[in-house]
Amino acid sequence: MTTQTSNSPASAALPTTPSILAEVERGLPNSIERLCDFLRIPSVSTDPAHDADTRRCADWLVTELRALGFTAESAKTIGHPMVLAHHPGAGPAAAARPRVLYYGHYDVQPADPVELWKSPPFEPVIVDGPRGKRVVARGAVDDKGQVMGIVEALRAWHTLAGGPPCPVTLMIEGEEESGSKSLEPFMHAARAKLAADVCIVSDTGMWNIETPAITTRLRGLVYMEFTVHGPSRDLHSGMYGGAVANPINTVARILSDLHDADRRITIPGFYDGVAELSPAVKQQWESLGFSDQAFLGDIGLSKGQGEAGRSTLERTWSRPTCDVNGVFGGYTGKGAKTVIGAHATAKVSFRLVSKQDPVKIAAAFEAFVRARLPEGCTVEFESHGTNPAIEVSESSRFLAAANRGLATVFAKAPLLIGCGGSIPAVGSIQRILGMDSLLIGFGLDDDCVHSPNEKFELECYRNAIRSHAAILGELALLSR
Repeated sequence: MTTQTSNSPASAALPTTPSILAEVERGLPNSIERLCDFLRIPSVSTDPAHDADTRRCADWLVTELRALGFTAESAKTIGHPMVLAHHPGAGPAAAARPRVLYYGHYDVQPADPVELWKSPPFEPVIVDGPRGKRVVARGAVDDKGQVMGIVEALRAWHTLAGGPPCPVTLMIEGEEESGSKSLEPFMHAARAKLAADVCIVSDTGMWNIETPAITTRLRGLVYMEFTVHGPSRDLHSGMYGGAVANPINTVARILSDLHDADRRITIPGFYDGVAELSPAVKQQWESLGFSDQAFLGDIGLSKGQGEAGRSTLERTWSRPTCDVNGVFGGYTGKGAKTVIGAHATAKVSFRLVSKQDPVKIAAAFEAFVRARLPEGCTVEFESHGTNPAIEVSESSRFLAAANRGLATVFAKAPLLIGCGGSIPAVGSIQRILGMDSLLIGFGLDDDCVHSPNEKFELECYRNAIRSHAAILGELALLSR
């Protein structure tokens, strides 16, 4: 709990956590109204028909932040605007406290198929759900509701203290749902303006509505496509079968060689940098009550498969993987055509963990494929992206501060969880800006992200505001 028990500059003149949380409660009805205003703007970044709406959405957010004392702008990029805002922190002691960068996005997915929505996607409605009231609209949880959780927490600090207790910068992009082509160029150009000690990202989820979570590990990604070329043209399999290398057979053999009998990946050096879970994290995950039956039953399966000797959570949160995402070549139409295709292609993705080097993994995969080419065949490769894995140290003082803030709000310690997917922005923030990110999200599994009838529980929205306000107070107790 944030108090004024210390005479250090870091704790001087800070409002108490109870007073900040009380201010959040007092302003909650207006916070919900502002969220609905935000949701009414159809900022669909991937559709040129909504370019004006996307710019209008950025301008709306800039106006809100300026009202809270931030220097804010809708910065031009090679694509949609980037909302960039900064506050030096309230009071003379603020400069001695950690600098916080917030990242999120104001753009949303298209609403299609519109006919499956129970209400118009850009006319937010508050409806009853089994866990209380919820707001239904495109972008409700991904990511406008979570961005507004940050903004409204800053509003509470502005009301009570004249601003946040430490220097705060916001970078809210408008292209996360359409590839983020402007993000890295912007970060390189604005690196000095984005300088901070830690980044907080609110675009993930909780374990359940009562249990907060901090995602401390994200798997990285290497996505490669390779094409094996054999004969100069497609061949009749009766005339040439058994006499020439078949590119499709070659690709199939290469793919089958990628795993051993225990489903471990056989590429030399692949597991370099892969660390085992600490006993504390392993025990926490084992105590979660995760149900394989429920997880698999939802997708029509009864038994999982993966690296031998590992639980499902370990396999998806903390272990590297290799998956074939597409294979094609030869004749793929209906019926039969006895042909040996001249070419065959496979798309292969690797999810990476810990300190695996994506550049080395990509090079090792290429060498693995080349070593298995029969004489007379050639291969070409195409990369579809590489991102390193992200793992926040359990000894991070910023993680500890976030733990304390969440525990104050929920009266229980947050879970430290992993995420099987990748968030490229987090890797870019680490690589370009040189800081770790704390992923503190408030979504739930049933929020219908990217689907019709997307929603955000108002209790989750309320706790998002409260949590970000409390975490700021805990961060402000630290010195730079």
